Amino acid sequence: MKNEFILCHYGEIALKGGNRNFFEAQLIENIKTQLEAFCPGSFEYVKKMSGGILIKLNENSIENHVLIHDALMHTPGIANFSFATSVSQDIETLKTFCWEMMSKEKFETFRVTTQRSNKNFPMTSEEINREVGGYIYDKLSGAKSVSMKNPDCECKIFILNEFALVSLEKIFGIGGMPVGTGNKAMAMLSGGFDSPVAAFQILRRGVQLRYAHFHSAPYTSKASIEKVIALSQELKKFGSSTKLYLIPFADVQKEIMMKTPERFRVILYRRMMIRIAEVLAKKEKCLALITGDSIGQVASQTLENILAVSEVATLPIFRPLIGMDKEDIMQKAKTIGTYDISIQPHDDCCTRLMPKKPETRAKLWEILEAEKGLDIPTLIKQTLEKTELIK
Repeated sequence: MKNEFILCHYGEIALKGGNRNFFEAQLIENIKTQLEAFCPGSFEYVKKMSGGILIKLNENSIENHVLIHDALMHTPGIANFSFATSVSQDIETLKTFCWEMMSKEKFETFRVTTQRSNKNFPMTSEEINREVGGYIYDKLSGAKSVSMKNPDCECKIFILNEFALVSLEKIFGIGGMPVGTGNKAMAMLSGGFDSPVAAFQILRRGVQLRYAHFHSAPYTSKASIEKVIALSQELKKFGSSTKLYLIPFADVQKEIMMKTPERFRVILYRRMMIRIAEVLAKKEKCLALITGDSIGQVASQTLENILAVSEVATLPIFRPLIGMDKEDIMQKAKTIGTYDISIQPHDDCCTRLMPKKPETRAKLWEILEAEKGLDIPTLIKQTLEKTELIK
């Protein structure tokens, strides 16, 4: 038996009404791109079918399910997918074929579920379920039982126009929306656990990303730069762009250190980062900034300080991790493959330029007063002149 087909199903796209064709078309293109990236030359076609998307694998890739599975698990927009085998549209053939497949499985309870897009087939879905299910039950001689809820084994039959497909598995994908359907945003990538997970959460909603990384080289090692390059490559597996801006920030930090009160430094650093990232975001025609902030996790992420930092932005700032615990974030990092990169040590900024007792409840008027001693336009201009773009 060769699983030469894959049935992909989506979730939210089905609710899109008049725009549904646009989302389906983008998902089809993304599936093709992902399959080519993970397993080149692996399919004959990817096309729309009733209620989902059908992939026809070629002879060379039928046995290479690991790479195919990996490609689809990295494709936002896929709610679930099933490897399936084609069968002629004949009820007797279906009965014997389904039994042949199920006889090799270990289970206590089972059910048969049919989806019939070919309405010319002479039996309804319920009639097929009863006919095939009864045949299997008789073959089992009562040793197993039928369960309509949470069976150990589910035999799924899809009656298409040209043939039938049979599958015994349903693999859950990452869901969300197809990348490319939600415009663009600039994700601020630090090299830690939080920012790549935040980037993934927005990527999964169909938004194409650009990345901005603030570093303190040459005052620190280039470890953080190497990490964010690796992280951007990991996120690329989900269909993201790898356009990464490397922004030297140590000179801005030193200027703030020399001319502003120590306790406000972190907030002033963050405000400058937002200003600079926003210039790059607008250059890339991005419509939002993405950060990995989580309430109360560090001094700069109290509600008061988040408010003070956000005040400089003209683009919306999305914080998808804002209510998540650190353990939840780290678990998500393991799931998406960024954990092993993020856990590597690095200096994300020059520690001697950080305050010993940072302000945790900043008042905006105090921050504005502290910034009066800074030539902000010149600092932004000088920093952007030294910024490097890596593709």
